Amino acid sequence: MRFYLHLTKQKLHPLNYLKSRYTIKVYIRYCIKYNNDMEIAIIAHDGKKAEMVQFLNEQAETLHKNEVTLISTGTTGSKVEKAGFKVTKLLSGPIGGDAQIAARVAEGKCDVVIFFRDPLDKHPHEPDISMLMRICDVHDVPLATNPASANLLFRGLVNKN
Repeated sequence: MRFYLHLTKQKLHPLNYLKSRYTIKVYIRYCIKYNNDMEIAIIAHDGKKAEMVQFLNEQAETLHKNEVTLISTGTTGSKVEKAGFKVTKLLSGPIGGDAQIAARVAEGKCDVVIFFRDPLDKHPHEPDISMLMRICDVHDVPLATNPASANLLFRGLVNKN
């Protein structure tokens, strides 16, 4: 598979050049093979933070093996750091962290978003959450909102050969 990127001053997101028949697995392989610096954003609502830490502990080998850079909203990042992961913390979600991650997605800096949402709780920053999900759709960035979908994304990392 070959990717042809036009030379411009603006960094172009490589997923824009994929045809729809290619899977997320192929995209993840592309990021690892050519970028060697996949950035994954992790976000978890309060009721899902323990689940996020558990998920990352299960995927620790994959994260370290593939040299993945983690970015996170503030509170989630603090919990993940306590579990022993290196993470770049942004603002807390309600005060702009979700919007910061959406901006990184729009700029083509973030390759995957793992967002464990709590659908049974009300959130004052619901417009930011909707905006982040919409930006992921607009820019074709894989978004996992639960452990089952996140596991599928990580299987692509494991089976990259």
